[in-house]
Amino acid sequence: MFLIYLLLRLLALLPLRALHAAGSLLGRLALGRRTRTARHVAANLAIARPGLDEASRNALLREALEESGKSATEIIKIWGSGAERALRLVREVHGEALFDAALASGKGVIVAAPHLGCWELLNYWLCRKTPMAILYRPPRIAAMEGLLRKVRGALAPEQVRAEGAGVRTLYKRLAAGGTVGILPDQKPRAGEGEIVPFYGRNALTMVLLPRLAARTGATVLFAFAERLPRGAGYRIRFLPAPEGLTDADLASACGALNRGVEACIELAFTQYQWQYKRWSGHGLASPYDD
Repeated sequence: MFLIYLLLRLLALLPLRALHAAGSLLGRLALGRRTRTARHVAANLAIARPGLDEASRNALLREALEESGKSATEIIKIWGSGAERALRLVREVHGEALFDAALASGKGVIVAAPHLGCWELLNYWLCRKTPMAILYRPPRIAAMEGLLRKVRGALAPEQVRAEGAGVRTLYKRLAAGGTVGILPDQKPRAGEGEIVPFYGRNALTMVLLPRLAARTGATVLFAFAERLPRGAGYRIRFLPAPEGLTDADLASACGALNRGVEACIELAFTQYQWQYKRWSGHGLASPYDD
């Protein structure tokens, strides 16, 4: 892992614009070869943007794949530069007052951060403001955990595993007025979610975040780091949670959760991780060809 870390440090000397250009090229290559990723993105866009003519659909697919490539190459800059230097790429913050007010309330804060834009940079920004715990699943390659701790440095969040003990840790942190981060569009395991519409099609949706919010009274804010054009940097955005997120009826609460994710996506549509097989599994009719 030391050699990987050294390579990251060297490649991070490249301008963000160059890394994003390389990512765009990767996206165009995926489109030209009709890779599995390209097919998944196309299937998802057909759900989220029905009714487009062929030319519009192809243009959107290309842009989404280019943004997907940028998300892969920009991580070189974010991890290789070190947290504090990477944070210099944040040019704007919209809705910061919402986050400051939530922190000041002392009731705890849940940051719902979808797979949108550059979520690793968002982690840095949040951890510079306040200590934070994030719910995660361990990487398939165990050694990656050590690499992540090294590149994040002092701005590393507390990583809480998505299991019983980890969930109890989140409750305790929120009860003490702390901050936790959760990916609200992460597919839960079977039996741990509700099937509700996401962009008009049923998808298995987590119940954990609505339950945490309802039981602790914590403020829920949606947030993401939006990529600016031509490698100019990033814009951090905060959005309030939709009404109904803490509804006692879990289907209603999960529906509100998905509406919150959709509201974020609509601000930077092609920067969403559209290759994610969001509408598959758990008895749902799959729109994917594999």
